[in-house]
Amino acid sequence: MNESFPRFVFGRLRALCASRAGLAALLIALPLAGVAPLAHAERADKDKPLNIEADNMTYDDLKQVNVFTGHVVATKGTIVIKADRVEVTQDPQGYQYATGTSTGKNLAYFRQKRDGVDEYIDGDAERIDYDGKQDLTTLTTRATVRRLQGLSTVMDEVHGSVITYDGQNDFYTAKAGKDVAGPGNPSGRVRAMLSPRNGGAAPLSGPPATLQPSTQFQGQGTTKP
Repeated sequence: MNESFPRFVFGRLRALCASRAGLAALLIALPLAGVAPLAHAERADKDKPLNIEADNMTYDDLKQVNVFTGHVVATKGTIVIKADRVEVTQDPQGYQYATGTSTGKNLAYFRQKRDGVDEYIDGDAERIDYDGKQDLTTLTTRATVRRLQGLSTVMDEVHGSVITYDGQNDFYTAKAGKDVAGPGNPSGRVRAMLSPRNGGAAPLSGPPATLQPSTQFQGQGTTKP
């Protein structure tokens, strides 16, 4: 089961839920109140050097891999990755790739500024993979991605098992999974909170909504019972 959120950060959400058993399918197009300016991830980031601080570092010359461990903080322009362990590789063209992982109750953290606006995309998960060639970030296991106004006001928030963020196209893909299951969401479905574009952030308080899949949908091409 998966849900896709193409470019919802600047005006529209589309969620696609599909049951593998074929019991239910739903396509939702939700126009938001107002449209924010089109913006992408900070375009200069890929040309900036990668700086890393950690307690320890090892280098495998045979595999051409740098491994940093212990309170790791990696920065590349506006990109920030924090994790217990970060593994860094580089391809022959000079593109850099980083994988951050955390253990126990800790989660790895990612943040990147959006180009041309005072907004950031940040998130956390047990594993974070950054692809410098495609400007693609993948957050895996207990993943959360947020759109921030400034560095503190949450405007949009998505929870899922695996979330990918395409920084060049502002495209999100979120997948459900048992690791995000909980009270009111036993199947671990994707959840999203979206604020109106002409207003402030919605409060993140109150109990979670109870999600219950439907096996019947009314609309074009269907017959009412």
